[in-house]
Amino acid sequence: MMRGITDNRGNLLLVGGFVLAALNLRPALAGVSPLLPAIMGDLGLSPAGGGAITTVMVVCLGLLAPAAPALATRIGLDRTLLAGLLMVAAGVALRSAGGVPALYCGAALAGTAIAVMNVVMPGLVKQHFPGRIGLFTGLYVSVMVGGAAIASAVMVPLAGEVGWRAAAGSPALLALLAAALWWAARARRTAQDPAATTAGRAGRSRPGDAGHRPYAALLRTPATWPVMAFMGLQSLTFYVLLAWLPTVFQAAGLAADEAGYLLGLTNLVQIAAALAVPLHAGRARSQTPHVVVAALLTIGGYLGVLLAPTTTPWLWMIVLGLGQGASIALALLIITLRAPDPASVTALSAVAQSSGYLLAAIGPLAFGLLHELSGGWTVPLLAGLGACALQLVSGMLAARPTRT
Repeated sequence: MMRGITDNRGNLLLVGGFVLAALNLRPALAGVSPLLPAIMGDLGLSPAGGGAITTVMVVCLGLLAPAAPALATRIGLDRTLLAGLLMVAAGVALRSAGGVPALYCGAALAGTAIAVMNVVMPGLVKQHFPGRIGLFTGLYVSVMVGGAAIASAVMVPLAGEVGWRAAAGSPALLALLAAALWWAARARRTAQDPAATTAGRAGRSRPGDAGHRPYAALLRTPATWPVMAFMGLQSLTFYVLLAWLPTVFQAAGLAADEAGYLLGLTNLVQIAAALAVPLHAGRARSQTPHVVVAALLTIGGYLGVLLAPTTTPWLWMIVLGLGQGASIALALLIITLRAPDPASVTALSAVAQSSGYLLAAIGPLAFGLLHELSGGWTVPLLAGLGACALQLVSGMLAARPTRT
């Protein structure tokens, strides 16, 4: 009886730590865009320089994702996640502490940490919750976008009270809290299973832990490439608007706080889509219908922002949020379903997220440059619609029921 109670407490602590860790995957990114006008004004940055803050982080998400499987093999998935949370706290604090060099260096450190955590989260789902992949994929993705929604909504009012630096640095506190809870969950798990620590220290994978599958073998598998393209294109269409949507709305005549709330709304709506879609799609043989609907909703949101940004903008944000929330959940679900074990999931996650985020990294910077060259937002939004069309095609290919 006592053993059952202890196990239940351990499971609750594990789920709680997992959820709080997921909550830290986006505030460091989403919290920047509502503050861009204040940051650019204070530090004298151009629109391209402002967009580069997000670009630096997304570049790190791409370049450093392949390091995560090797790190997980060396110290284990659990400790890799813990290290990522501590790095997020350090990077966010540095980003808001000084001038332009600290801004970009802190952004790079935070982006590196998020890259590591992004890669290991699907592997953790496969390792800790193998019988409920759809449920826990939906749970962590919905919590992830919930963190983005909260950050987007509160940053402008918070900056009004404490200044943009303190507001931009506030996600560090959330990361430290998550690190403490995950450390407690891992300590309880280690006490119940001492072999987990022994295997991690020896640098060896336990059965079901993250091993190191050669990337060359994955890249020779045809099914890998559509997964990579889908991950990249849905990330690009997401990060473009994450970085610039409040600025686009402000240029159309909306107040800064209203623009921030609208970005928060679209991120909030993503929670429902990210939670519900994997539950249904995870049981389906093919995820193609889900991918098609998600892409069409994203296109509808882009069109609304392009053609009528101040006419029922809340409606465009709901449509956009449904599409983007479903898209990111489907991309991560497909990675988890297409690989047979945590080692393969982590390797495929690294390959897909590395190439994907490198592709996505050009989005915010290119969007800003297109705005500077064209003098408006029509050309950048049309380019975003083109990326949405490519997302639809690659998603249909990635959703076919094949294994990597």
